[in-house]
Amino acid sequence: MQEPQIENNTNPTEVQTIAPNVFQRLLGDWRIKFGLIGSAIGLAVLGLFLLLFFWNHTVAGMGMRSWASSAGAAPIECMIKDTNNDGYVSCSAMLKGQVVPLECGSSLFNIGCRVNYGAAAAPQVRSQNR
Repeated sequence: MQEPQIENNTNPTEVQTIAPNVFQRLLGDWRIKFGLIGSAIGLAVLGLFLLLFFWNHTVAGMGMRSWASSAGAAPIECMIKDTNNDGYVSCSAMLKGQVVPLECGSSLFNIGCRVNYGAAAAPQVRSQNR
């Protein structure tokens, strides 16, 4: 009986590289890296712009809610910006059925409100019938 012969193959076998996973292939492309970094920078700039744009409104709103809770009033709303650059934002609150015009500070060092008597409605005066 003959013994089975073992083939001795001297030809080198080809080495197949393992394909990198999808995530590595995506991040290998410079255009995708550039797009991701550009998007992150763009979102950071947009967020900073929105924070700075609404900063006066946010701080004045905190002051208006604080004033309204101490005065027993209902806060209504504040303007977006300080239009005359005096450090105060125009706000309003409802006190005993009347709208009270307020000027609320737009700085963290000046949180609070003051009543704007120049814009407040004149008090009711009894008519004198003679």
